[in-house]
Amino acid sequence: MSASDLQLPVHGGAEKRAYVRAMFTAIAPTYDRLNRIISLSFDRRWRERAVRRLGWERAPAGTYLDLCAGTLDFAAVLARQAGFRGRVVGADFVPRMLRLGLEKAPRMVPVTADALELPFGDAVFDGVTVGWGMRNLVDLDAGLREIARVLRPGARLAILEMSQPQWQPYRSMYDLYFDHVLPAIGEAVSKHRNAYRWLPESTRVFPDPRALAARMEQAGFEGVHFERLLGGACALHVGART
Repeated sequence: MSASDLQLPVHGGAEKRAYVRAMFTAIAPTYDRLNRIISLSFDRRWRERAVRRLGWERAPAGTYLDLCAGTLDFAAVLARQAGFRGRVVGADFVPRMLRLGLEKAPRMVPVTADALELPFGDAVFDGVTVGWGMRNLVDLDAGLREIARVLRPGARLAILEMSQPQWQPYRSMYDLYFDHVLPAIGEAVSKHRNAYRWLPESTRVFPDPRALAARMEQAGFEGVHFERLLGGACALHVGART
């Protein structure tokens, strides 16, 4: 059975892990182009905003982790910052995605790894970024605890994740785009039947921004705050390891 024949196991478990890995392996060649198209290139601005919130200037020669790194877009934004002299480890469990991003910037080190079982010691990173990857974890709370484990005390975590607008009529327009336009574009470009149905369906079962902030606090982060982007279509969360 191919990845496109599977049902969408959005609620977790081994099936979700297998589906996510197969799906991203299949869509890797078109992933960057589709990100630009479906986000109207806002994804680039959001990554830049998140890197500004990361506070990397406190340790410009430090070691940073981009988790669920995909094609290393987030890692590349940090690695290209003027004055940045450190390195960015890009960790993802889909090697094909990592290979496609290797030429985007210097100072990046790709590592094939599962976000729930990171092959790193305790308190080794000066900051962590996650771009649209938390929805894909089999266990969100375990993933947050694992991030906290590898972060140095006081170091920041910046998460970009999909959200759902609350305001009408924008919410209705968003739902129309999310449910019908986005999957059609995704299938036409990627040739994968279900990949861009995964995005709206996994977003709907993911915690809202306030709930995610609370779970970050429970996992060992302080000063957690979030901002809604593009009217709530995306959210940026930032917190510091206690």
